[in-house]
Amino acid sequence: MNVGEANAACGARSGVAKWVVKVGSALVTDEGRGLDHARIAGWVAELAALRDRGVEVTMVSSGAVAEGMQRLQWRHRPRELYKLQAAAAVGQMGLVHAYESEFQRYGLHTAQVLLTHHDLSDRQRYLNARTTLRTLLELGVVPVVNENDTVATDEFRFGDNDTLAALVANLVEADRLVILTDQQGLFDSDPRQYPDARLITEGDAGDPDLERLCGEGAGEYGRGGMLSKVRAAARAARSGAATAIASGREPGVLERLRRDERVGTYLKPAREPLGARKQWLASQMTARGRVYLDAGAVRVLQESGRSLLPVGVTAVAGQFARGEIISCVGPDGREVARGLVNYDAAEADRIKGAASDRIESLLGYVDEPELIHRDNLVLL
Repeated sequence: MNVGEANAACGARSGVAKWVVKVGSALVTDEGRGLDHARIAGWVAELAALRDRGVEVTMVSSGAVAEGMQRLQWRHRPRELYKLQAAAAVGQMGLVHAYESEFQRYGLHTAQVLLTHHDLSDRQRYLNARTTLRTLLELGVVPVVNENDTVATDEFRFGDNDTLAALVANLVEADRLVILTDQQGLFDSDPRQYPDARLITEGDAGDPDLERLCGEGAGEYGRGGMLSKVRAAARAARSGAATAIASGREPGVLERLRRDERVGTYLKPAREPLGARKQWLASQMTARGRVYLDAGAVRVLQESGRSLLPVGVTAVAGQFARGEIISCVGPDGREVARGLVNYDAAEADRIKGAASDRIESLLGYVDEPELIHRDNLVLL
């Protein structure tokens, strides 16, 4: 399936084309030298043109911390969380005002939406966020989304806005996630070190070979690198969204992507979209504990789509309560699934390795025969 066919399929699925466009700190702030108003104006003009063509657009914009640093005249990104939060609070004012002013030139209203991991880990708050975003789009408003850096803690951060953008794509059931960066796209080696590096123009979202091509590095003014963008594409694909990773410095980049020109790297979803509940399960950034599985249990989960039974569990780690998210880890140490557990950590440890018909004799009661029911489990 080529790019145009994939877009047509997505449009047919949703009825209305929906894009999530993410721009990084280095682009928005011109490598930390303050907001690049000319570039912001250019993106907004292209987004407004997309709206005129019937595409619903949501922005995810980095840059609050970097803009705050510039306003506070800090030359280097601080390490202390409280300083980063202070910079975000200062910078958010300028960032939102810049977008609002530009969109108003085209008669478009904007809405600031600040999210934290807690907003998406709690099922009810997740549904509320989804309803709010969808309502804004139906009203013709352009949501401008960012992580709420002023209250987020290190333990419960998205990690970078690439991840946040992918989760927003899941929330609004976008057809396409566009990640604008300061690179042309994904290369088979670092183009800054290897002049013969080749641009990868197309691939499958979630392909582990793509992750191996990426470095771990992040820029001075942002938290994400190319690895986070490839992983974001895999997350976005869970709801059926294709991802384009392209240079935000490329003239007319959004319009060229709309015309299906070969710009940057295009990563298409390789699997069928997950259901809404399993998208929420897959979006969880933290797990309360882990269970380790034998090879047979991994095979049953991956090939048969069945529930996880206690008999396939070899070890239990962490403290978790019934109904919390836990991680399922295979013999090779890789996470294979996540789900809502039916027993707490102590109970799970007592019934691990046992057949389901022994649960009552081991615990004195039986609630569910499965440790995690297949309806509450998602493969990763």
